[in-house]
Amino acid sequence: MLFTLSFLGLLAPAHPAAPVVWSFGAHAQKDGVVVVELSAQLEDGWHMYATTLPSADGPLPTVFRFAPSSSFSIVGELHEPDPVEEYDPNFAMMVRYHSGQPRFVLEIKPSGDAPFVVAGELEYMVCNEKTCLPPVTVPFRITVPAT
Repeated sequence: MLFTLSFLGLLAPAHPAAPVVWSFGAHAQKDGVVVVELSAQLEDGWHMYATTLPSADGPLPTVFRFAPSSSFSIVGELHEPDPVEEYDPNFAMMVRYHSGQPRFVLEIKPSGDAPFVVAGELEYMVCNEKTCLPPVTVPFRITVPAT
């Protein structure tokens, strides 16, 4: 049974002028695996950093933390779009980043047929060519209905 959850919709930005809006959802595949999607919408000119960076001496990477649950197990690793990699003169180093509408995906396997919640938080940092904003932590909670 296929289902899509987008009712969690958009979270309010943490800063009135925050250039990122997040949305969260999940859908089941025919094999019973549930695909959890964490999607960002960045304003033009802004970028957020990839989940891994070449050095810890610059911007902070985007980090996803999933709360442990007996209702599901994680299948594999979090997938992110291919980031842009380029030299950033502001940090004097190579950086990896996303702009536009990056979508991060995690596959999970439910432990049973009952509804459950996938909860956690993400932390990210955004910059444009002139400035960077402080890191922001965004909690998320996605309800996966019974299959």
